[in-house]
Amino acid sequence: MAFDPRHRSRVLIDGRERAAARAMLKAIGFRDEDLQRPLIGVANTWIETMPCNFHLRRLAEHVKAGIRAAGGTPMEFNTIAVSDGISMGTEGMKASLISREVIADSIELVSQGQMFDAVIALAACDKTLPGTAMALIRLNVPGLVLYGGSIAPGKFRGQDVTILDVFEAIGATAAGRMSETDLHELENVACPGPGACGGQYTANTMAMALEFLGLSPLGTASVGATDPRKEQVAERCGRLVVEMLHRGLTPRDILTRKSFENAIAGVAASGGSTNAVLHLLALAREAGIALTIDDFDEISRRTPLIASLKPGGRYVALDLDRAGGTPLLARRLIEAGLMHGDQLTPTGRTIGEEAAQAQETPGQEVVRTVENPIKPNGGLVILKGNLAPEGCVVKIAGHERLYHRGPARVFNREEDAMQAVIGRQIQPGDVVVIRYEGPRGGPGMREMLGVTSAIVGEGLGETVALLTDGRFSGATRGLMVGHIAPEAAVGGPLAALRDGDTIVIDIEKRTVSVELPEEELKARLASWQPPAPRYTSGVFAKYAALVSSAAEGAITRPPQTAPSA
Repeated sequence: MAFDPRHRSRVLIDGRERAAARAMLKAIGFRDEDLQRPLIGVANTWIETMPCNFHLRRLAEHVKAGIRAAGGTPMEFNTIAVSDGISMGTEGMKASLISREVIADSIELVSQGQMFDAVIALAACDKTLPGTAMALIRLNVPGLVLYGGSIAPGKFRGQDVTILDVFEAIGATAAGRMSETDLHELENVACPGPGACGGQYTANTMAMALEFLGLSPLGTASVGATDPRKEQVAERCGRLVVEMLHRGLTPRDILTRKSFENAIAGVAASGGSTNAVLHLLALAREAGIALTIDDFDEISRRTPLIASLKPGGRYVALDLDRAGGTPLLARRLIEAGLMHGDQLTPTGRTIGEEAAQAQETPGQEVVRTVENPIKPNGGLVILKGNLAPEGCVVKIAGHERLYHRGPARVFNREEDAMQAVIGRQIQPGDVVVIRYEGPRGGPGMREMLGVTSAIVGEGLGETVALLTDGRFSGATRGLMVGHIAPEAAVGGPLAALRDGDTIVIDIEKRTVSVELPEEELKARLASWQPPAPRYTSGVFAKYAALVSSAAEGAITRPPQTAPSA
């Protein structure tokens, strides 16, 4: 039986009894012929508070033009976004991960309420990408995610720079290694226009991951935000979502265990953000696909790092586009048997068929061959041990130390750690521990780019390590271990640490531990008292009450109730 492209909107629009609904839609300009076409939701994350999503209102017009040309009726609506980069290091950063859930919830609500036949989501910053993808999986109507694209690099004294350079310059200025005048000059040129942060940070990592998953068309992510081709990509995606609707192709037809393995391989091969662990686990939970934190380590071990992208490599995201884009990376991995080429994409073709069309620029140095990798293993490493029984995440891009042993410097909030760093109180060899910043304890699992960048900027990047139950930005570099689970706020071992305890991080053994007898660790935890909740009402308190462990993707779940007798 052919798929009905008006499989949902007929109930909302058709028949005598729906005259009132049609009358209200006609009040805002829809005509009878518009309402007899499939209704396509255009979920926009445009907002006027950051460069990442600032251009999406304009891009949506091209998406809608493509939908109309393909015979659909677009209906645009907006949801929220929170800028990680702007809120970094403040209480506002706690809103970032929580916004992922609100984005997913709000798109799900509007799309269910308006009974859209299909949905295309425009996303650009760190949490809008997984948030929109989570919504599409829940809705399971034909749909895709269109990434708004990367910002162009800034130019500082002849060098390409990104926002990471500004964060690290803050630490360098505090250490007297850079002047305030130089910092201000860098600040003025680092972000030259709209688009998401320019390295293989979280936004670009997740945009690539969604392509390799099959929730975005391959090759659309690497086109930059201000590139004229982006408008063509947007119109093509508008047409494509209508084509998906006529084929009845939904996210759950596309998503498989193999497609998640493809996404993880892409993250590993490109030196992508540790946040991909959190977000891909969340997407897998939404899709009902078995995926564990240990799978990331297994796939990363067998996947070489072949893309030289910032923060660990030399190039920015637009350099990848010029080299051949995400299709080139996919082709390299598929040809080497490191990705499953038989997985579907939104076009209805396989990722192998799409990647075969990749056009490599002669002489490019951004994407190497599998035979000549930057390093033989990918960037994602999962550690376990008596400090992280459920696991934690570290990114190894090729230059970091593989072993560190040193005394703990324990802080119960990010701001205190930051003051210690810029106050020159952290010494070479120390292990900075920031706890009570996990999904529940924060709440919201803040990113620590301000602290990690200050450590690097002060020249301590090669001698200091950091542990936290919070998160890191994709721009973080150095020996920084995050997502420690269980978190301190629920009585995880991190809660038992004291200043001076000796911590050992051993990447080759995949362990992170404190040198304490098991009896001592248990005794400390037995006498531990949970801190008072930082929020007792509103969205932060609701999130803290419903959120799962970072090892489960930090998704929110309804409270489990016992069955009635």
